[in-house]
Amino acid sequence: MKRARISLLSLIAFALVSACETVEGAGQDIESAGDAISDTAQEADD
Repeated sequence: MKRARISLLSLIAFALVSACETVEGAGQDIESAGDAISDTAQEADD
């Protein structure tokens, strides 16, 4: 289950990054995806 969530978040992050047209936007998308993955990992630990 945890791997499925991480895989799904990674796929979403990839889609967001590929949709960006600027370096700044890509950086923001990567940061958001990283935060989401980190939050999911913390929830899985609890």
